[in-house]
Amino acid sequence: MQLTACESSAMSEPVVVEPPKAGEALQSCGAGDSSASLDDGIGDTANESSEEESTGEKEEEVAAGDAAAAAALQISDTPQVNAQRPDSLSVPPSSELRLWTTQRDGEMFAAAADRFSDFTALKWREGEQQKCLTYKQYYQDCRTAAKSFLKLGLERFHGVGILGFNSAEWFIADIGAILAGGLAVGIYTTNSPEACHYVAENSKTNIIVVENHKQLQKILQIEDKLPHLKAIIQYKDALKEKRPNLYSWAEFMELGRNDPDGPLDAIISSQKPNQCCTLIYTSGTTGQPKGVMLSHDNITWTAAATGLHVELKDSLQFQERVVSYLPLSHIAAQMVDIWITMKVGGLTYFAQPDALKGSLVNTMKETRPTAFMGVPRVWEKMQEKMKSVGAKSSTVQRKVAAWAKDVGLQTNLTKMNQSVAAARTPFSYQVAKKLVFKKVRKALGLDRCTKCFTGAAPITKDTLEFFLSLNIPLYELYGMSESTGPHTISTPEAFKLTSCGKEISGCKTRLHSPDNEGNGEICFWGRHVFMGYLDMPDKTQEAIDEDGWLHSGDLGKHDENGFLFITGRIKEMIITAGGENVPPIPIEDAVKEAVPLISNAMLIGDKRKFLTMLLTIKCQVNAETGDPEDELTPEAVELCRKLGSNATRVSDIAGGRDRAVHTAIQEGINRVNENATSNAQRIQKWIILERDFSVGGGELGPTMKLKRPVVLKMYREQIDNFYKETPTPTTQENPLPPK
Repeated sequence: MQLTACESSAMSEPVVVEPPKAGEALQSCGAGDSSASLDDGIGDTANESSEEESTGEKEEEVAAGDAAAAAALQISDTPQVNAQRPDSLSVPPSSELRLWTTQRDGEMFAAAADRFSDFTALKWREGEQQKCLTYKQYYQDCRTAAKSFLKLGLERFHGVGILGFNSAEWFIADIGAILAGGLAVGIYTTNSPEACHYVAENSKTNIIVVENHKQLQKILQIEDKLPHLKAIIQYKDALKEKRPNLYSWAEFMELGRNDPDGPLDAIISSQKPNQCCTLIYTSGTTGQPKGVMLSHDNITWTAAATGLHVELKDSLQFQERVVSYLPLSHIAAQMVDIWITMKVGGLTYFAQPDALKGSLVNTMKETRPTAFMGVPRVWEKMQEKMKSVGAKSSTVQRKVAAWAKDVGLQTNLTKMNQSVAAARTPFSYQVAKKLVFKKVRKALGLDRCTKCFTGAAPITKDTLEFFLSLNIPLYELYGMSESTGPHTISTPEAFKLTSCGKEISGCKTRLHSPDNEGNGEICFWGRHVFMGYLDMPDKTQEAIDEDGWLHSGDLGKHDENGFLFITGRIKEMIITAGGENVPPIPIEDAVKEAVPLISNAMLIGDKRKFLTMLLTIKCQVNAETGDPEDELTPEAVELCRKLGSNATRVSDIAGGRDRAVHTAIQEGINRVNENATSNAQRIQKWIILERDFSVGGGELGPTMKLKRPVVLKMYREQIDNFYKETPTPTTQENPLPPK
């Protein structure tokens, strides 16, 4: 890889590249062989926060967005469009990002290993023991893995599949594959054997690295159908059987440990910034997953630009810490946990495999990260847990907490709507901070965290306001696999509730075909835009237009200050039988806000005469399997009591069995309907399902994003029944179903 060295540029003078105007072709910078990749000095220019802030003790007198708070393929092989993006554009050693370069650079990881040699890079717990790798050890292990891959027969631009939970071995396999000239290919741990087969076959995978015996069995079921597969490596637990070309991690690392460096160095030197090094497979909510091709330059430029945008510190001043727990087959986790953290010399701490089943908070309290990325469901679970604990507190404690939250929300909203200099912090806020906010941060392991991020799926305004009231602003980021992760990010200096912020420097946004209200399809431009979809020229041309703009498929608009707001998704847009366009997410969020008992809501009505909705109730989750259970969460039980219901299980409520809950939900939906922009946007019928949505059940993707086509298919019978009967009664005069 050249994470990332490159050929010298043929240009003698800097060339400034601007996004194309409509109808104007995007010119290539330096033909197909040239310009440099990321400048290693860029991280030194980030604006640094004070040392006091870095230890979590800074008085929070900045904006509400304040601290507190995640055959491949050379360029000629990519699908052709009428215009080309620049093959590789670099960043000069300046805090101002530019889209040109006149020099070549060294490898990013080698530079990090040199600058941060003895700093801890990776850390994790094995039983009662803490283990770690320094940057020097980390880099050497990646080189050893690369040599071992080559010894096993890894071919240039062929895949190394990685199937398992986050670990040092996952990182080493990923980077080792890139160093050896292969393609790093993350595979979701929830994938079936058939889904694993598709990814491995599509990427011409030579080697698959699995976590344990359970994941190994998936590969053994399909290995006979993988003609390119040469070896399998298991990185956790002892092998339960001996098979040809099956290796433990220790055996694998010994294969190339004593091999000479020359062949590997030659491969690294031959790599170009504009060549593919990583494949990110989309979750496949509609059809087969697509292999998103990311180049060396995509990754290294995005890592540097994002680190600058969010003002991460260089470890020579203060070492940032992150917790790795989100699926590494997703670009968000890779960028945060591996690349951005590497760029600034940060420390990545690995959570336990059951992180999302309950152990994450313990890891957070042990690690005390300085930056934390959570998908919306993670923040929602924290919110539910805090509400549950709060419900058991004494009357005095509840009153103090309610007062503090009101002070926190109003103060932070005032700061958000004013400049930092103009905003004043009332004395009551300082009292609330001491009595409540600091204690909450400590309990969550966020007492040193200056930046809390949310992304990968929509988050409700209710959750954003809940954390803002506790003085934990959640900075929304927005992007996609095809943009190497982030495109816009909220920051303390540019924060607005429900907005996903502003573009990273060097990136541009265009709204395609906006309507009268300014809503249009969000399009991206910049060095973070991907190369194309592997072996899918038609799909690639659908995604990148003739002027080089990446079409996201999302609908959005800008406010007068340039903040981007996501308003829907084109493919999710409901077009009723009467021709009305209805964006589902705002209505779904409104229902969840109006009825806190609701866990998930999905609006139905495409090509139908009226809108209906599937609802699920907040329930306990099995700590082992992650599957939803019948028991209600403590918060849900408490809400039921307030409604006059004795329900303790979903089965007590589903199907209209509980009159009090049914009435409360209908009243909440009535309130949502009162604010509808037209009669066509009113919910006419709804049902509570017997089971909540989940990843294991197939309704949610790995990042907890709703897989609408799957839900439509799973609940086709219930949906069809909506339209065989009259709409649900919505007035007091109409009878409710019996108990």
